[in-house]
Amino acid sequence: MFTRVLVANRGEIAVRVIRTLHELGVEAVAIYSTADADALHVRMADHAVRVGPPTAAESYLRIPSVIAAAETTGCEAVHPGYGFLAENTAFVEACVDNDLVFIGPPADVMALMGDKISAKQAMRSADVPTVPGTEGATSLDDVRSVAADVGFPLLLKATAGGGGKGMRLVTDAADLEAAFRRHARNLDQRIGAEGWRTVALDGKTLRGSFDHLHAHPAAHVLSATVRQPSAPIRWSRLRA
Repeated sequence: MFTRVLVANRGEIAVRVIRTLHELGVEAVAIYSTADADALHVRMADHAVRVGPPTAAESYLRIPSVIAAAETTGCEAVHPGYGFLAENTAFVEACVDNDLVFIGPPADVMALMGDKISAKQAMRSADVPTVPGTEGATSLDDVRSVAADVGFPLLLKATAGGGGKGMRLVTDAADLEAAFRRHARNLDQRIGAEGWRTVALDGKTLRGSFDHLHAHPAAHVLSATVRQPSAPIRWSRLRA
């Protein structure tokens, strides 16, 4: 068991992690921006370190500042909560490189499961059942072919990202072409602006509202958009 853990988050997320650490008898170190100096998670923590100005990009998302906060307070591990740096492979690597245990998956697993195409391939390799769909880069003809087999509704969806972003519901074959082209264009504008390259699309049968999507257990899935960084990323595995 660790004796001191840095919580790399804020607000309710950090409060929950800090409360759990205290229940386990572990000291918690909070980080905060100047705007959050009096926040509850800061007051609950055993120690707190200011990591930057109000904007998250200059504070909670600045990996060197977060790592420095953990090192200077003698932390053995870092808990990312969710959001912020929780799915950032570079942050996982920075923790490992600085002898900090990242409480979460290794960077290679995070990268593998962060892309829905590679995740499905890994699950099939482990004999885990997966729903049918296109594989890799997807053309309109590919989507039409799969749609003919699995039926409607379908969801055009980016393979990377989360939170419902990059999805478009298609309920009828007559709407498929327009939805596909509009969705691809929107992804190019949004994801391309962030330095990623759009190469595919995907979809699934849904149960529930569009704002709160739930995949049916027998959902039909079409593979989606893959994002590739402009520069290679070095992966490293966490020590046990």
